[in-house]
Amino acid sequence: MTQNETTYTCIDSPCSVFPDDKNKHELNGLQAAAIFIFSLYIALALFYICAKWLIAIKSATDQHYTDTVMRNATVERFVLEMAEEKPIRFTPEQLAAYTRNYSVRLGAGGFGTVYRGALPNGLAVAVKVLHPGLDTRSSGEQFMAEMGTIGRTHHINLVRLYGFCFDADATRALVYEFMENGSLDDYLSSARRAGGVSMPTVAAIATGVARGLRYLHEECQRKIVHYDIKPGNVLLDAALTPKVADFGLARLVNRADTHVSLSCGRGTPGYAAPEVWMELRITEKCDVYSFGMLLLKIVEHGSNHDADATAAPESSRQWFPMAAWTRYDAGELMDLIVVHHDDDPLCRGELAERMCKVAFWCAQQRPSARPSMSAVVKMLEGETEIAPPPNPFQYLMMETPAANLRMAMESSSTY
Repeated sequence: MTQNETTYTCIDSPCSVFPDDKNKHELNGLQAAAIFIFSLYIALALFYICAKWLIAIKSATDQHYTDTVMRNATVERFVLEMAEEKPIRFTPEQLAAYTRNYSVRLGAGGFGTVYRGALPNGLAVAVKVLHPGLDTRSSGEQFMAEMGTIGRTHHINLVRLYGFCFDADATRALVYEFMENGSLDDYLSSARRAGGVSMPTVAAIATGVARGLRYLHEECQRKIVHYDIKPGNVLLDAALTPKVADFGLARLVNRADTHVSLSCGRGTPGYAAPEVWMELRITEKCDVYSFGMLLLKIVEHGSNHDADATAAPESSRQWFPMAAWTRYDAGELMDLIVVHHDDDPLCRGELAERMCKVAFWCAQQRPSARPSMSAVVKMLEGETEIAPPPNPFQYLMMETPAANLRMAMESSSTY
């Protein structure tokens, strides 16, 4: 051995300056595990990012799907499709766009404000936005009442519901077909200012309303009671076809049920049936009463009746239904009717008398004495002869009209 050489002596084991094979394999295993875990983490992260991206794309696609469909459809095709499909669900952003941020207001009621709008295909609509000030329960009940009734019906004399918007924290709205001539109330007022209503025209409108109510009461799978029939809730399209609207107070009734119970009065004073305010058993005959009062309002706008604001409440001069009955009972009803320049005087008189007689039958104090809407339609169309009606307002001539009315209805009404 030379001087520069170094001798390594190993005791009891082989000698080596490198790690043995076992340690080398352990190191390689740890490295492989670390690489696998890191790769798995990267894969999961990429999967999460892709999933979030796909969900966002789907959400955006769903939001714009309705716009795309309607933009490519003609108005005729859209209306036909709507006749077979359920109402469309719109987003708050879509309704804001359709109404140009709710810039054209058509009117307002106790439950909401109505705005004019247009769908992407150009179809005009009326968007009823429920008042945000309503408590959650009232707003929800009103929304479900309209969706659960008018959303299930299709009839030429019922307003068409195209869709809705339901956002738990923001917008609750209903999208209806747009009625060019507004409400019957507005039409009657403007026609009277212009020189009077055409009796054949308003008689046709009244008959259309009666057909709509007949459908609700007798032809739907479940009976629908409207509870608020009045001129303001009858809308007219461009051809003056009437359509019953505003189903916010409506109720679905099983046909096996003889009556419904209400926790509070419903309807509009002057049009609502007496039993609605007396906590009595309620049937669809309350709509019949309201329709009778609507008929008398129509005839009033074709009359020369002028209410005296200074007269006592019981004055027949102030309240047209009583004035009309007094003249009818005396055979002088035609003295109330003003001849429109486009009407045949004889035809006008016959139509006015027919509507008054039907109205008097509909407004009977006992619900069981009121006709069904099928019978009303036949009477208005002249298919059946109308028997002379009894005085529907005789209870008002008593010393205690409310008490006598309640006693008469409870003792002799058959539901």
